[in-house]
Amino acid sequence: MDFKGKVVLITGAAGGIGIAAAKAFANQGAKLALVDLSKETIEAKLTDLHTENLIFLSADVTKEADVIQYVEETKNKFGSIDVFINNAGINGEFGNLDEQTEENFQAVFGVNVLGAFLGLKHVLSVMKQQESGAIVNTASNGGLLGAPGMGIYAASKHAVIGLNKTAALEAASFGVRVNAVAPSGVDTQMMRSIETNAMPGSEGNARTQFEASVPMNRYATAEEIADLMVFLASDKASFISGAYYRIDGGQGATSV
Repeated sequence: MDFKGKVVLITGAAGGIGIAAAKAFANQGAKLALVDLSKETIEAKLTDLHTENLIFLSADVTKEADVIQYVEETKNKFGSIDVFINNAGINGEFGNLDEQTEENFQAVFGVNVLGAFLGLKHVLSVMKQQESGAIVNTASNGGLLGAPGMGIYAASKHAVIGLNKTAALEAASFGVRVNAVAPSGVDTQMMRSIETNAMPGSEGNARTQFEASVPMNRYATAEEIADLMVFLASDKASFISGAYYRIDGGQGATSV
């Protein structure tokens, strides 16, 4: 899985999975365009990234002008986009549906769905012209299951899987593959936020309960998710498209 000379664009690059993905692709020789709300935040978190072929970009993925800009800056710097890790996402506020607010719905769907859609829209345009490329969307096992207390997040990730399938069908004849990863809990700052939201003041108990729902009895590491992303983006996955891959320690085996 050699990415030497390949251009990899990653959104949500300052988050746990984004950081792990950046390092994983850098280790394979990729050129990197790393996007988050603040490029200074990405730079601060990736001081140990061993590559000179990278740019840091600030963008709000919910704003089309920002998305157009990060796509254009990547093309202007490197000339192409070979891999797109469509990763930016937030979990939002914890609460049952009858306790949720319109503001939380708009915030979660803004980043997780509109942001994913806008990224697909503008990167697919580039990849179709190239007649090559691979996209990996970050979904969630919440996009396959119900999630009490996180219904808005779950609904947003169901939408990502719908976008993933449709994009794969529309892009197939152009030589572009589109897949998604669907993790369960990952040991990142997002899970710390979910634990706090779920059981304020009892985060340790929340983690114990969340991990107990996984047959392997632990969270995934961000590196494990990144490894799957690298595989799906590689030529080793050349006949895989339109799929979503559970990476959940066996949790999916407990459902139909």
